[in-house]
Amino acid sequence: MDEREEPVEYRQTRYKAPDGATELLLIRHGASAPARADRPFPLVDGHADPELAPEGREQAERVADRLAEEELDAIYVTSLRRTAETAAPLARRLGLEPRVEVGLREVHLGEWEGGLFRRKVAENDPVAQRMFAEERWDVIPGAEGGAEFAARVEESLTRLAAAHAGGRVAVFTHGGVIAQALAAASGARPFAFLAPDNASISRLVRLGELTSVRGFNDVSHLDWSAPAPLT
Repeated sequence: MDEREEPVEYRQTRYKAPDGATELLLIRHGASAPARADRPFPLVDGHADPELAPEGREQAERVADRLAEEELDAIYVTSLRRTAETAAPLARRLGLEPRVEVGLREVHLGEWEGGLFRRKVAENDPVAQRMFAEERWDVIPGAEGGAEFAARVEESLTRLAAAHAGGRVAVFTHGGVIAQALAAASGARPFAFLAPDNASISRLVRLGELTSVRGFNDVSHLDWSAPAPLT
């Protein structure tokens, strides 16, 4: 090398998703209405379907503030209204019609649907203790099995990623679904990512059969500080 030539330098750079990869923003719904023994939640296909609480609607607005300047190819919600209500402010700002992805609805809690799950966990019920110790939803009578739950979440995310290759989508979904998706992507324990906060943003990048975890439980938009951009 000529002594007068400057040596070639290879600097570290910011992460950039590979060409053709899909960025999936997994957004947990805002806080939903409190459960009451005398007023069980209505059911949709056997799943509890509470509406958002007032604080959940405020959280939905904060999510819209955070993502309003992002380039999104689509917005997805589940068949449960708390996801649609959380997505609504962002959908209005971007002029996008949310699409329903039934496969990303919350894990089915069997006999503990309708709000009973919250009470059992709050009371530290022995079955709830066993559920967390064994990291299995189907410890609850009639609840969805782990393999079945994992399969439907994976099938839905694979299909969405293929439909939006090279793009970015916002998926408004549920805590159990997000935990399952990140555990599968990272090879972690089933409940390792349980439970993301209401209105939090987690981020996956998928390319073919490969998935990378790029973020978990981002809640910077839920306080008064200026959030950092996603890109």
